[in-house]
Amino acid sequence: MLLDSNILIYATNQSAPGIESLAISADSAVASVTQIEVYGFTGLKPEEKAALDILYRRLTVYPLDAPVIERAVVLRQERKMGLADSIIAAMALVHDLPLVTRNEEDFQHVTRLRVINPFAAGFNPDEFQ
Repeated sequence: MLLDSNILIYATNQSAPGIESLAISADSAVASVTQIEVYGFTGLKPEEKAALDILYRRLTVYPLDAPVIERAVVLRQERKMGLADSIIAAMALVHDLPLVTRNEEDFQHVTRLRVINPFAAGFNPDEFQ
């Protein structure tokens, strides 16, 4: 699973039960741009950074590479899309991973992208442990 930045934030601030265990599952990963998003937040508190540091030691971080860049360019050409979201969607598509996010609407137009919203009704976290 590729985790969006909002999932990392929920996992580290413990505001959503079950999200932390989802985030630290063995097959969880993030895009390198997500690391920039969460660590680059201007209001990041020291305890939040410490929680992110712990979480990142357990995650696979996929680097921005040529196939992801090419796919992100195509996504942005197809429809107006933020740079970070296009990279995250492209990363999920290139690595054939479902994207875990609360912001489904940001990605709903991306063809063949599997989006999982752990806050949606009927979500079963045990399916991803």
